[in-house]
Amino acid sequence: MTRDKSFKTRVRARMDKTGESYTTARRQLVARSTAAEPEPAAAPPAPAEPPTPEPDATSSGTAVQTERISDALVRDRTGRGWDEWFALLDDWDATGRTHTEIARWLVTTHEVPGWWAQTLTVGYEQTRGLRAPGQRRGGDFSAAGSRTVAVPVRRLFDAFADDALRRRWLPDAEVRVRTATAPRTFRADWGDGSTRLVVGFAAVGETKSRVSVQHEKLTGAEQAAELKAYWRDRLAALKHLLEGAGR
Repeated sequence: MTRDKSFKTRVRARMDKTGESYTTARRQLVARSTAAEPEPAAAPPAPAEPPTPEPDATSSGTAVQTERISDALVRDRTGRGWDEWFALLDDWDATGRTHTEIARWLVTTHEVPGWWAQTLTVGYEQTRGLRAPGQRRGGDFSAAGSRTVAVPVRRLFDAFADDALRRRWLPDAEVRVRTATAPRTFRADWGDGSTRLVVGFAAVGETKSRVSVQHEKLTGAEQAAELKAYWRDRLAALKHLLEGAGR
């Protein structure tokens, strides 16, 4: 049984709208879901089902997915542990497949929810040496960080989108905004433009929200580790600002 209880409802709604068969409508929704998911080098921006506790705020720059996310949590959310999934993927010859092919297979064949399919795929690729920790399959590196902050999601979004407010917790950083869609996403060039930020926001309740930062196009593991530590520090400063006297 799928763990996404709303998925079958979405399939049937698409059938009613398009006249497609159940199989075709399901395939179209799965393809759209896997194509839209970013690769979570550590944690994707604003995942629909983030793990608890917050791994990005505490893990080291070199930690792999299997060290960050416990076997028990993976088993609880997907029905199998890391080793069981890796054995299935090996039998399917996943080392010869692309990231997208692996994630789509997990969703379509085993009905793993989209974010967890991405997480399993990255963990498998790291463990089998297809990518280093912090490295994407294309060869570039990224660093990620996330925080849950006790403010409404729009306030958290404004802390990035509003220049004056951003400078209060991110001083001396050169940020050139590319797109900002309130209160969900924020994308920007960083520094000289050779790296970029992809930021997602999700409401955790009326007075609590979560931000996930992905710093992309990094030159290597050393820069990824440095920026991971940097974002851990800066997101802590952001949390202090918004929850404290600087509110």
